[in-house]
Amino acid sequence: MWLPEGYSTDKKYNVLYMHDGQMLFDSTITWNKQEWGIDETLSALIKKKKIKECIVVGIWNGGQSRHSEYFPQKALTYLTKEEIDSLYHAVRTSGQAVFQGIEVQSDNYLKFLTQELKPFIDRTYSTKKDRQHTFIAGSSMGGLISLYALCEYPNIFGGAACLSTHWPGIFTIENNPIPSAFIQYMNTHLPKAETHLIYFDHGTETLDALYPSLQLKVDSLMRSKGYTKRNWITLVFKGTDHSEKAWRSRLQTPVLFLLSNKKHSIN
Repeated sequence: MWLPEGYSTDKKYNVLYMHDGQMLFDSTITWNKQEWGIDETLSALIKKKKIKECIVVGIWNGGQSRHSEYFPQKALTYLTKEEIDSLYHAVRTSGQAVFQGIEVQSDNYLKFLTQELKPFIDRTYSTKKDRQHTFIAGSSMGGLISLYALCEYPNIFGGAACLSTHWPGIFTIENNPIPSAFIQYMNTHLPKAETHLIYFDHGTETLDALYPSLQLKVDSLMRSKGYTKRNWITLVFKGTDHSEKAWRSRLQTPVLFLLSNKKHSIN
């Protein structure tokens, strides 16, 4: 949990839920000695009155189960049995199994988030409980699950920030049906543009080099669903890679998009 300076029960606060919680605040405990720097960035923006006051809930990933908990489960319905079997046999470039023998269980993860965690946060902290003041964010697979949460629970989350969204789902784009399945899912499940905010971005180096062509397809769908610059943005950060260091360097952009004191055109 992160509370802004001067937190008081006399006020009500927006809430930003973030995935990969162990990577957000303290580089001394992370596997790569990098962090998002959430506390520094939000503190500075709040002090300058650029964003609404908020609290941050950092949800730690499950380690071995991370990929299975973050992979949008209902997208599997757009794949054949053979494609799903192939998905579960996918490996990383290191040879390690992507799903590590664990079936996709993101629906249960989101049930935990919405039915256990959020009610606890709302009971324990001084929060604004409605959709317009509740947001979700993450990177890579965390970007996918943030979008999925918005689509599955549009009455709970009013906006999602998806950084370096891992559209391939696995670690190759060749002969990969997963991105198409994600887009088909979005086509029928995206919330109304008038009521939600969606932020996408990606870099151009390392793993992010896989994303540009796929993001263009997503952007085309967003436009067809009525999303405009008033409620959706996709940005490209040339020369940046797939790391907490990169996400930290541009963090204020999605935070400003979701929490700016300037009003967006949503209800």
